[in-house]
Amino acid sequence: MAVEIAANVRRGNIIEYTDGQLYSVLKAESFRPGKGTPTTTIEMRRISDGIKIVNTYKTTDKLEKAFVEEVDYTFLYQDGENSVFMHPETFEQVFVPAAMLGDAAAFLQENMLVTLQIFNDAPVSATLPQRITATVAETEPVVKGQTASGSYKPAILDNRVRVMVPTFVDVGTRIVVNTEDNSYLERAKD
Repeated sequence: MAVEIAANVRRGNIIEYTDGQLYSVLKAESFRPGKGTPTTTIEMRRISDGIKIVNTYKTTDKLEKAFVEEVDYTFLYQDGENSVFMHPETFEQVFVPAAMLGDAAAFLQENMLVTLQIFNDAPVSATLPQRITATVAETEPVVKGQTASGSYKPAILDNRVRVMVPTFVDVGTRIVVNTEDNSYLERAKD
């Protein structure tokens, strides 16, 4: 186990908590007030059963970071409640429960390279690429008089994820989306 100070903990890290369980970090935010002690708030999900907890630490508090091996796998297909991944060199297949992926499962695309965190020969967490390209399946038409800059409208992508897009984006447009916060980044260049 490696010791990490709370200020250096990032999304995707695996932490061994004081109860002996492994937790996947969902979000970590540091707060530095003008006076007082700087703190870091960490939102984590227990890997064994999916329970979320939120704790606040001093930025200098030490946490046990579990040693996990990060291995790239290729996404193959959904099999009921599991996602099936294959190691590109050994062709070994791994079944990952949908609960482990959470909301990110909607972004999985065939042949997508995903980084799995392996602990004791079992996957405990997955990291998708930060940017994916998807097609707009549904959106509202542009209202006359809306300005082109700064205005956003709701859209549903081909993977059923809702995002806010600029008013010039129409149905059938391919766009690049940030998988961490479901935000529109740009029009796809392909």
